[in-house]
Amino acid sequence: MKEKNKILWKRIKQQKYLLLMVLPGMIWLLVFCYLPMYGCQIAFQNYRITDVLGTSDWAGLKWFAKFFQDPSFFQVMKNTLGISFLKLLFGFTAPIIFALLLNEIRNLKFKRVVQTLSYLPHFLSWVILGGIMITWLSDTGVINRVLIAMGVLDEGVSFLAKPQYFWGISVISEIWKELGWGAIIYLAAISGIDPSLYEAAEIDGANRFQKLWYITLPEISGTIAILFILQVGGIMGSNFDQIFVLHNALNDPASNVIDMFVYKIGIGNANYSYATAIGLFRSVISLLLLLIANKVTAKLEGSSLF
Repeated sequence: MKEKNKILWKRIKQQKYLLLMVLPGMIWLLVFCYLPMYGCQIAFQNYRITDVLGTSDWAGLKWFAKFFQDPSFFQVMKNTLGISFLKLLFGFTAPIIFALLLNEIRNLKFKRVVQTLSYLPHFLSWVILGGIMITWLSDTGVINRVLIAMGVLDEGVSFLAKPQYFWGISVISEIWKELGWGAIIYLAAISGIDPSLYEAAEIDGANRFQKLWYITLPEISGTIAILFILQVGGIMGSNFDQIFVLHNALNDPASNVIDMFVYKIGIGNANYSYATAIGLFRSVISLLLLLIANKVTAKLEGSSLF
């Protein structure tokens, strides 16, 4: 035991500067992610804003039961899962396809220009991009003008005022914002593939598609599996910033997701116990989905987070 402690302290001394670099991140994680978990207890209490945390009357599972009995429960769950599954289906696969296509470009200057333009939207906040989307999707916006000019529409349509278009708008705008940034990880994984594999395949007569299918994809499958697990863990969240910016009273039947519902209950109605209970329910389901995805991916692919 003493020998192990000596080795540990020796390693700490050797890596002290690296540990100092990690320290601010650990402090941030502790302050903003772990300490606030103490407040989750109000999900089981009748908490009022004037109460000292931990002194409120206990309510048991009252607020959880209220959420399941709420008339908006099925609408909220449908919207949350519907938008999240569409983002998982299209938003997760789009960066993979984009990275594979981008990797096939031989003109380096053109490749760099395309890559730069594709990930620029990532650095813009949803406040800015939401304003752009609202302007473009108005009945006099550029999208309506293009569709009318092509003969697709006879008159302008206010897309954000129509609930039936909201899911598609949220998925497409998410892809537009994160396509290039999401592809960076896959491009980095592709760059780590041994070039001799491609050379051997070329000698065997493989074309570019066959090299992509039998070499590139299998080699980056571990990266895809890890990112898939993380994406599945976020299914119960629908990007609050995006939904909040694009949401309005007219598209509420399609945009009322869990995050928006919590915002209305907690901030709008000041019912903090109810809002915390819903948020805790969402977190527990997200954890279960993460564990399931991790287990399934580990069996199928051999790659997992833990």
